Amino acid sequence: MADTPKKKAGCLGCSFPIVIGLGLAVIVLLIVGLVAGGIGTKVLHLNLPSWLEFHKPVVELPAGVVFHVGGFPVTNTILATWITMVVLVLFCWLITRRLREVPRRWQMVLEFGLGALIGFCERVAGEKNGRKFFPIVGAIFLFVAFNAWLALLPFFGGAFTATTAEGHTELIRAANTDLNTPLALAIVSFVAVAYFGLRLAGTRYLKQFFNFGKLGSGFKALFKGNLKGALGGIFTGVIEAFIGFIELLSMFIRVLSFTFRLFGNMTAGEILLLMATFLVPFVFALPFYGLELLVGLVQALIFSVLTLVFLSLAVASHGEEH
Repeated sequence: MADTPKKKAGCLGCSFPIVIGLGLAVIVLLIVGLVAGGIGTKVLHLNLPSWLEFHKPVVELPAGVVFHVGGFPVTNTILATWITMVVLVLFCWLITRRLREVPRRWQMVLEFGLGALIGFCERVAGEKNGRKFFPIVGAIFLFVAFNAWLALLPFFGGAFTATTAEGHTELIRAANTDLNTPLALAIVSFVAVAYFGLRLAGTRYLKQFFNFGKLGSGFKALFKGNLKGALGGIFTGVIEAFIGFIELLSMFIRVLSFTFRLFGNMTAGEILLLMATFLVPFVFALPFYGLELLVGLVQALIFSVLTLVFLSLAVASHGEEH
């Protein structure tokens, strides 16, 4: 009987020499980061070569203008938005250009993700409305998530700069860290809720904001001399009108809530990465990149799920809710 060949010992499919080499490289990078980073230079006071110097990060909330197109300023966050759209289109085209009945790896991943998202929409809004809401909910989820994930690539941030009339600015900056991008997404969500509410619920949707029926009945009873019925109708009508005003005000508060939730979390994450990379460059910042991957996914889920919930509430019968 022939002897079966012995498998080479290793770790995670790699031979021990490769694992040891990678481990040594990580240790060397960690030591260099400790020495050349903000902490090391402050404590050791070493004269390092220019290519090992890490400048203090500067956080600027307004997006920098890179160039103008016909008088329209194109900022570094707009460039990041265009990159996200191109990547999304290419990603979907590459996966769907050769669909197979028996899906392969990437097609399987895409079908699993879309199937899970469609199923979630149907469970929340029902089978009929869930499929109608899926395009807007799915687009918001993918756009927010890819904006956050692409911002972790090396060429984002201060890796490349552009020289303009105003000075130097980052060439590409994470789109979610510009207040205008979350605000635009929040307005899209607000318009979608109003559109589907009017289209599917009709006047029931407007009634929750402008409910003056009881108030009108109260004044009508007053003109007819029914004082008791008039006072009760007017009192109830004033309360319902005030509740409608609160509901209308809450719609605009949602826009602000959506905007500052996404903007605040993404900006805080960018600042965290900048500080970690400055204090201890290279290896020390890697766990924070993993954390930001998770934060981007969570923020995309929150934004899209809340949009789905508000869409479902908008098309529900106001009378049935009571």
